[in-house]
Amino acid sequence: MIECRGLHYAYPRSEPLRLGDVSVAQGGTLLLRGPSGSGKSTWLALAAGLLTPAAGEVVVAGQSVGALAAAARDAWRARHIGFLPQKLHLSEALSVADNLALAHFAAGLPVDRPAIAAALGALGLGELAARRPSQLSGGQAQRVALARAVLLRPRVILADEPTASLDDDACAAALALLRRSAGELDATLVIATHDARVWQALPHAQTLAFVVAQPEPAA
Repeated sequence: MIECRGLHYAYPRSEPLRLGDVSVAQGGTLLLRGPSGSGKSTWLALAAGLLTPAAGEVVVAGQSVGALAAAARDAWRARHIGFLPQKLHLSEALSVADNLALAHFAAGLPVDRPAIAAALGALGLGELAARRPSQLSGGQAQRVALARAVLLRPRVILADEPTASLDDDACAAALALLRRSAGELDATLVIATHDARVWQALPHAQTLAFVVAQPEPAA
């Protein structure tokens, strides 16, 4: 579950972003809708504890994120949040399987090779475990990043513009994978998007709308 109340975030030398209140039940789906630059990625970073709000509160999976000290927040995020960023951040120095192992390192857990193999197998990637990211197609790389995001069975999955660079068939496949993964985990799914195909594919999802703030008129 996710609850946000009175959430503000201030970038240096900018007017604070005022983000709408929202409450999403565990296992629900939320779409963050709006153009680029309207604050969707900031909202995701606040929900993941990567940023600290200037005001307000965000509660994720029963935890008030802002109440955690930095080290505790990092450990909490690694255990409970599956994050699928726009830039997939797969290390070319590591194999596909070892890229997944980074999730265990981040959470302070021993590497679980059977769990890695199972996560890759569930997304049809078992035969690619020894490859480097440069040897993957774009769709394969995205599935690897999703496998890493769900490896530790998170309570919440956050996806930032997961379909922005995909054609229609790949878009449908990516959304199906996200929905299936969230359903199998009973995880709350949040997708930040300005892609109308996502809105059309998920007509019953909750929506939080974002707009680009307009400058104040000159006096």
